[in-house]
Formats: sequence, structure tokens, C-alpha cells
Amino acid sequence: MNLVNKVIVITGGTSGIGRQIVEQLQAQNTIIVVARNSDRLEQLNMRYKNVTCFPADLSDPGSYKPLSERIQAEFPRVDVLINNAAIQNEPFFTDPDFEYEKITREINVNFTAVCALSYLLIPALNSNEAQSIILNINSGLSFVAKKSASVYCASKAAINLFSQSLSYQLENTNIKVLQAFIPLVDTPMTQGRGENKMSAECAAKSILKGLKQQNPQNDIGKIKVLRILNALTPSLAKRLLKGS
Repeated sequence: MNLVNKVIVITGGTSGIGRQIVEQLQAQNTIIVVARNSDRLEQLNMRYKNVTCFPADLSDPGSYKPLSERIQAEFPRVDVLINNAAIQNEPFFTDPDFEYEKITREINVNFTAVCALSYLLIPALNSNEAQSIILNINSGLSFVAKKSASVYCASKAAINLFSQSLSYQLENTNIKVLQAFIPLVDTPMTQGRGENKMSAECAAKSILKGLKQQNPQNDIGKIKVLRILNALTPSLAKRLLKGS
């Protein structure tokens, strides 16, 4: 896909990888950013003329339908939907400070919103004969879990199978479903953990390269090695990721 003069919706586009994707695409495309932080959205609006912002709390399922209706009222055609927004809670279920209420919020942001927006924006994605794309940003933790962040791991695993199934359902439409599997990236979400992280700028470039090539499974950086290792010696892959 030639990423020029496209209408692109991206969730979680105000920081980290999402912000880098916005910056790399905004000059030649119309970018619709969905995020919760109104101050950051306002900054994007002021900085980039081709960026339109829609505030929404994706942890609230009640926000999905009104959000999609607002987007499609202003943009009847959408060429690309990038489901990028995600949160990751680290405490173990056995920790005294574990907050039970965060389970539903994490699942909603990481998975429910992906399903809902993919469905609700189908009319706009299918509005013309040109190719359109749903791109779900995923993680190596979707197929090899770590000890912490169990809800995050589960939600990413769910996105993996959801993406595969949805691609089957949309085979006879103009919509393709792609995934980008990213390694540990230096973003606000990963602050204070891990070493040798990929930069958000580099991750965004690799994600967009896979999008242009319409790669159904874009393994980025160390994910290529992890997938091979998991196929050949899954027990070793599990040991390596367990405490990451």
C-alpha cells in the first residue's frame, strides 16, 4: 500500500510508538488520532494541520459506538485502522497492591476496543473499491508469556487469534487484516524495565514498512529470533521470557 493521501485512524497516537507513527505519516496523509489525554491531543492538533483528534477512553466500552459514529460522520472513508493503544499492569495477582478493578480496564483497552473498532469502522473501511487495512499492533508476549503482566499477555494472545479469524471473515472484501509483532520498545509503558530496547522511532518505521508491504505477520527485531526459538526449543523460549 502506498501511504500517500490515505485516511488513517490510530489509537494511542499521543505517545510512544503511536506518536512516532503519527509523525512519520502526517505530512502526506490525513491522520485521525484517538486517545484519552486531551492535553496531548490538543498539542497534536496545534502542531500538525493534517491531524484530527478524537478524545476517548478506550477502557469504557460505552465510548466505542459514539466514537466510531463521530469519526465516520467526518470521515466516511477510512483507508487504514491501526489498533495501537495498550496498557500493561505489572503487579502479580498475589501482590498486596494488586488492583482487581484494573483487570477489566486492561482487557478493554488491549482487546475489547480492538474488536469493537474493527467492527464499527467496517463501513468506512469498505466504502470504496481500494484496498483498506486493519493493522493490529501485537507483541512477542502473544505467543511466549512472561511471569508478570498476565492480563497483558492474555490480551495479546487473544488479538493474535482474533486477527487471524477476522482475516478469514474478510477474505471476500477489500479489507486486509495485518499484525505487527514488536519487541521491547522504549516507551512510557516500558519505563524502568528491561534493557537494550528498540527505539519507538525505529519500531514505527518497521511497522510502517510491513504495512506498506501488507505483511500479514510482521515480526520486528528480536521477535524473528524469538519465533524461531519458540518453534525449535519452546522450553528455552519460555525460560528466557519468564522473567523479562
